[in-house]
Amino acid sequence: MDPLGAPSQFVDIDSLPGWSNVCETTQVDSHQNAVEKAQVDIRSPFPYRKDLNAKIILWKGDVALLNCTAIVNTSNESLTDKNPVSESIFMHAGPDLKDELQKLKGCRTGEAKLTKGFNLAARFIIHTVGPKYKSRYRTAAESSLYSCYRNVLQLAKEQAMCSVGFCVINSLKRCYPLEDATHIALRTVRRFLEIHGESLEKVVFAVSELEEATYQKLMPLYFPRSLEEEIQSLPYLPADIGNAEGEPVVPERQIRITEKPGVPDDASDEEGLEADLSFIGSHAFARMEGDVDKQRRLILQGQLSEAALQKQHQRNYNRWLCQARAEDLSDIASLKALYQTGVDNCGRTVMVVVGRNIPVTLIDMEKALLYFIHVMDHIAVKEYVLVYFHTLTNDYNQLDSNFLKKLYDVVDAKYKRNLKALYFVHPTFRSKVSTWFFTTFTVSGLKDKIHYVESLQQLFTAIPPEQIDLPPFVLEYDARVSTQVVEWVWLALPKSMQRGGALTTKKQPHLLRQFGMNDWLS
Repeated sequence: MDPLGAPSQFVDIDSLPGWSNVCETTQVDSHQNAVEKAQVDIRSPFPYRKDLNAKIILWKGDVALLNCTAIVNTSNESLTDKNPVSESIFMHAGPDLKDELQKLKGCRTGEAKLTKGFNLAARFIIHTVGPKYKSRYRTAAESSLYSCYRNVLQLAKEQAMCSVGFCVINSLKRCYPLEDATHIALRTVRRFLEIHGESLEKVVFAVSELEEATYQKLMPLYFPRSLEEEIQSLPYLPADIGNAEGEPVVPERQIRITEKPGVPDDASDEEGLEADLSFIGSHAFARMEGDVDKQRRLILQGQLSEAALQKQHQRNYNRWLCQARAEDLSDIASLKALYQTGVDNCGRTVMVVVGRNIPVTLIDMEKALLYFIHVMDHIAVKEYVLVYFHTLTNDYNQLDSNFLKKLYDVVDAKYKRNLKALYFVHPTFRSKVSTWFFTTFTVSGLKDKIHYVESLQQLFTAIPPEQIDLPPFVLEYDARVSTQVVEWVWLALPKSMQRGGALTTKKQPHLLRQFGMNDWLS
């Protein structure tokens, strides 16, 4: 459901059956002995891996409707191709996508470029350009198509994406044989998951009715669902299964590099360095003055140390994220202290934190941190705002500054970069002072994003009331405080101005404007 209650047309990939669940172990028991015997003799280069199969989904449907971290769009080098996949993506993403694509200035064949998902359920769109196929240039086409899939996966890994939805990249107008292209797609994804499997949780192959049969036929070759299926599929693998990363191998282009170029094969290693140097020529490029690599390393040492720190931080965050996804956090979720609501006036996602619903002294704050990461990981990839309700909190709801500092240090850089505003609703004097000290002396870059909001009416100038789900006690408190302020203004007036009887609803707006309190108008 969207924030306004309309049914969603998007498809959550968690609701789709995985490849490992489709006829995974049929007939294995009845032929187990034969399989074990065959296994002793020979194994497939793509052995049965239940963990990899669990990451794969084959789904017949429109890739634009997938609710995952990123979907793949196949296009031409100017990123203006009109094919069923791209047209659907443009239709669901909205007009902002075309404006974004113009900034990319095209994309070369085999490359991959990233844009936002805009109105799609997917956070990102990865655009790639498949090759035009001609039989006499088959080798080049295979290498380019491999690069498409590999660069998409590499980009997903670099951006720490959890899931990717692939369309069939080779479009009909580019004349690439479907079966040949499917071999390249499946083996490239298989090899990538073997090496970098921890970086992706789900890979979805979104196919049309025309393409489904081919994928159904070839999937068991690269993702066998049992030992028996592995052995049965072995004879059907093509001669060229690529290298360790799935890249097509061209034998005539392979170059053999000897361990010691110029040294006879029967030369003994015991002859020492002098014997090796005797084979080096006397020309200008035969020797090197100084260690250039070492000099460059010293120049870039500061940058490299910073990059190393960032990688270490990313590894730490990924460990927290993996733990958050494996942990049972239902007890924290039941508190309803953190939840997603609608969007603000700028179209940014609004996240709500209810301070009163956080029993700091009664819950495991480590699990609370895990729950925050679990909920916010997908939200923080786009611009978002936080609304913190400090309404009616007491000492049992006050988050410790050490916990907040740990939270700030643990989360990924995207959280801080994409947080555009933090609305602190119904603050007290004490909370303002504490927040000032925290943002001044403990963390940096957060102070300018905090906005103190004394009433809901102020909040509604940034976030429409229909776009935020307010706890009932917040509404009651705000109404009570607003009434008290109006009465205080009335009592502060001279008696001559109070002539006319009790304070009426009609008079309230006039008085508040007169005293410069427009924010309290209801």
